[in-house]
Amino acid sequence: MSTLTEAPPPLTPTAPEQKPPRKRGRWTPYWLLLPGILWLVVFFAAPMIYQASTSVQTGSLEEGYKVTWHFVTYWDALSEYWPQFLRSVFYAASATVLCLLLGYPLAYLIAFRAGRWRNLIMILVIAPFFTSFLIRTLAWKTILADGGPVVGVLNTLHVLDVTSWLGWTAGDRVLATPLAVVCGLTYNFLPFMILPLYTSLERIDGRLHEAAGDLYARPSTVFRKVTFPLSMPGVVSGTLLTFIPATGDYVNASLLGSADTGMIGNVIQSQFLRVLDYPTAAALSFILMAAILAMVTFYIRRSGTEDLV
Repeated sequence: MSTLTEAPPPLTPTAPEQKPPRKRGRWTPYWLLLPGILWLVVFFAAPMIYQASTSVQTGSLEEGYKVTWHFVTYWDALSEYWPQFLRSVFYAASATVLCLLLGYPLAYLIAFRAGRWRNLIMILVIAPFFTSFLIRTLAWKTILADGGPVVGVLNTLHVLDVTSWLGWTAGDRVLATPLAVVCGLTYNFLPFMILPLYTSLERIDGRLHEAAGDLYARPSTVFRKVTFPLSMPGVVSGTLLTFIPATGDYVNASLLGSADTGMIGNVIQSQFLRVLDYPTAAALSFILMAAILAMVTFYIRRSGTEDLV
């Protein structure tokens, strides 16, 4: 018997391998980034390098300054002005906590309960931005003036007795005290807390609240297990946007405080514009930047979220 085998299929010539077409415009994203990169180099990197070189210089304004790598300036500046550093961090942290306590309920109201009034409330939140930072701070001098209605109400409620015992006020006076500085910081930076919180809360799917309610969860449990954890990106963003500028602020301490409530920003301003000790001022600026960077890095890692609004 003969075995029948199928003939192999005819070989077809294979087409030569073609190179993928060259993508046009592959450099377009880089050209679009170029203006921003140049902006950062000219207005951020170059001044930073200049200030870094200034911090290690010695000399005077009359004789001129020379780079002598005098790093002792950092230690001298820190050892002399460490109370202002601690005071700045304390004031900024206090204002950040107050902004969070005041801003979270308002952001929650706007996101879930405002309804048709949402746009109006949002305009009221950003309304302080329509005036200058200086005018807003000067307004608090009138609000907290001695003998004014605010001080009168606080005296009637004996609140100033408690704040005086804590060292936040001086007798019946609120101006030129730590309380006035913290109030100014809280008011000026409150919108920076509300806006990220509102954005984060608005992203939460309402069906998650409904599902938690179907599982017989109480409103407090829903907030603690669902709402607040999902709003953590807004909390982190809002606290950073409040704490970082508040730490280096000097306007509120200058207009609402006194010599005993000066912050590190006031010291840097004085060293640059009055004392004319540029190396010390530059060293203080870099110490402040390094301290804020370390605290922010630790805070972001401990917060358990890297998704910022």
